Amino acid sequence: MERSIARFVVLLGGIAAVLAGIASAAGVLLRGNLATTEFTTVRGEVVEMVTDGIYRFNAEGIVAEGVGWDIVTLFVVVPATLVTLYLVRRGSARTTLVAAGLLTYLCYQSAQYAVFWALGPLYPIYVLTLALSISALGLLVYGLDLGRLRVRPGQAFPRRPVVGYSLVVVVILAGLWLPVLVGTWGTVTVDQLEGAATLVVPAFDLGLLVPLAIFAAVAVYRSLPVGYLLGSIVLVKGASMGLAIAAMLVVEAVVTDELALPPLLVFLVMAGVGVVIGARALRSLDGAAEPVGRTASGTALPPRGALRA
Repeated sequence: MERSIARFVVLLGGIAAVLAGIASAAGVLLRGNLATTEFTTVRGEVVEMVTDGIYRFNAEGIVAEGVGWDIVTLFVVVPATLVTLYLVRRGSARTTLVAAGLLTYLCYQSAQYAVFWALGPLYPIYVLTLALSISALGLLVYGLDLGRLRVRPGQAFPRRPVVGYSLVVVVILAGLWLPVLVGTWGTVTVDQLEGAATLVVPAFDLGLLVPLAIFAAVAVYRSLPVGYLLGSIVLVKGASMGLAIAAMLVVEAVVTDELALPPLLVFLVMAGVGVVIGARALRSLDGAAEPVGRTASGTALPPRGALRA
């Protein structure tokens, strides 16, 4: 990556991470006492609506979930993004792949918050975070030279684990949301909408994450250079999403006194396995330390036999 591009990636991504940290801190510290009142939606559904704090005018369940996401964003994703961007500026090619995954997380989360939460004081921050993070991600992808990344001698890129993990993400998200999607042809329940006008999260997961994970699995399986990038994004996003959903379930249990243990364990495992496979994949790669100019061709992944682990 050229130094000028790297500087813009670090600048835009760094500001986006700081803004995400500010919004997440506000969500955690200014959530209020979560006082609620019954509210009847246009569909005739009665939900418990939060009446105070930074997230007022949202359903109680949504606020509990959001605070869980905020905790992971504030204490895990934001620090990791800032450290990773610092290493990107120093020319770490492997760290650039991690940065792509973290910036994808910020894009996904800020976009979802902007369109899902009831309008509030954090809305401008969500929109600005989205604009900056997606710009940083676009520049990073444009400037990334996949030809610099090769498997270290004596190492094996974990092709099968990366493909398997990507497909597991597809199965989990499709299994979670496809029944809900089919159910929209009938009666949509309050548990699915939680006071919202439409289903936002399934649209993001099925419309963005599932295709991304499928493309990553195909690219890595076929030994395409872009597999390094897409596989890294899926691993980082999958791990951070698993951890965030686990935190969300814990916070929701505190509010409702009901802990969904099986999903909690599933998403904790999802996070842990993503970290392990991601670390293994990065260790197997060798990238030059200095930023270089962007090339158009890149170098293909080693033959499939060399990728098996």
